[in-house]
Amino acid sequence: MSNNFSSLRINPARLRADFDALAQFGATGDGGIHRPSLSDAHLSARAWFRDQVEKTGLEFRVDGAGNHSAFLNCAAQPVIASEAKQSPTSNVEIASSRKPLLAMTPTLLLGSHLDSVPNGGRFDGALGVLCALEVLRVVKENQVALAMNLEAIDFTDEEGTLVGLLGSAAIAGHLRAEHLQNPRGGRDAWEQGIARAGLIEKEFLNAARPRESLGGYLEVHIEQGKRLVNARKPIGIVTDIVGIASYRLTFIGRADHAGSTTMEDRRDAAQGASAFTLATREIVMRDFPQCVANVGKMEFTPGAFNIVPARVIVLFELRAPTADEFARLDAALIERARIEAHRFGLELQIEFLGRHAPTPMSEHAQIAIRAACESLGLAYIALVSGAGHDAQNLAAVCPVGMIFVPSVEGASHSARELTEWEDCVNGANVLLHAALRIAGQPNF
Repeated sequence: MSNNFSSLRINPARLRADFDALAQFGATGDGGIHRPSLSDAHLSARAWFRDQVEKTGLEFRVDGAGNHSAFLNCAAQPVIASEAKQSPTSNVEIASSRKPLLAMTPTLLLGSHLDSVPNGGRFDGALGVLCALEVLRVVKENQVALAMNLEAIDFTDEEGTLVGLLGSAAIAGHLRAEHLQNPRGGRDAWEQGIARAGLIEKEFLNAARPRESLGGYLEVHIEQGKRLVNARKPIGIVTDIVGIASYRLTFIGRADHAGSTTMEDRRDAAQGASAFTLATREIVMRDFPQCVANVGKMEFTPGAFNIVPARVIVLFELRAPTADEFARLDAALIERARIEAHRFGLELQIEFLGRHAPTPMSEHAQIAIRAACESLGLAYIALVSGAGHDAQNLAAVCPVGMIFVPSVEGASHSARELTEWEDCVNGANVLLHAALRIAGQPNF
């Protein structure tokens, strides 16, 4: 990296002013925000973002998936490719016939998302978008010439109000028509959301970008855990994003009178479902210490005080950082569900709901982030992300990296979400210097 870059820093006051202004959209009055994807509050936040982009003199863009972005053409010169004729009788190039071609200049994406979970926090996603915008401003103001263009992007529906990781899936070419026909938030909510935003469903399926157009993706995000706080380190360099698998398990027994049926004679679906729930904690803590599992919902039928439950539906998910642990944990938990169902004389129905495989971050990106931390004098540790992020989708089409900053008390997805402002500024400066290293290298 050129020495001319070494003294560059983001503007903390400008970043803070942006952050405070953005936090007003969907503010809940207790320090949090309610800004679900394509809600009125979310669309107002996006309109504000567009206004900031245009005031800065950056190019504003919206694609078919509704991703909003600021674009900065800062490539020093066009990338030159060569076209050589082949000999009709061999694969040897005829050197004298070479002629220059203008190839597509790749773009380094920086960003995150402006939507929130219901009654969420101000930092999740929003900090990453604003840090990305600030990086583009600094590069533009200092007229830094790079081998890549820069783009600060706000992905559509990262949080899954409608579909989940939607905008990045569209860009990466992973989105399919069936994902939109049966969205997790319901078809009615989906149709109402895209109507409010003025989007067209079929255009989501046409938003994929050519691989050669993407030079990489970097994101600043709050950790959403306590590891950085406990380690007293300002920066986390993400090595992997966990794999996530989700299931609907139905334990089926028999309804009986709760007073006159002995405990021995019952086929109590609640007992099997509860035994499985307790066993998940035991299995993960004993055999998979780097993994987690969660039972998020149980539905009892008939659901009365005086009737033995005939059916219990359990919604659960598991998360693991590596492909091997992911497969083994998945198998262990499903097998335990079968064992508990058999123990209590129950039938078991297993419905697989979806899976994201564990995703390693690019070594190139991690090297750039480490170098940025060292040049800025910031200590760091390597971390696995226990939460899903848009980088999971983009990792299949370009090098990706993530920068974590500390979360006070590990709080996230609530109004208690907080990252000290000094840590926000540190994350933005690491993003700036990592981006300069990556975008300054034509063959990254």
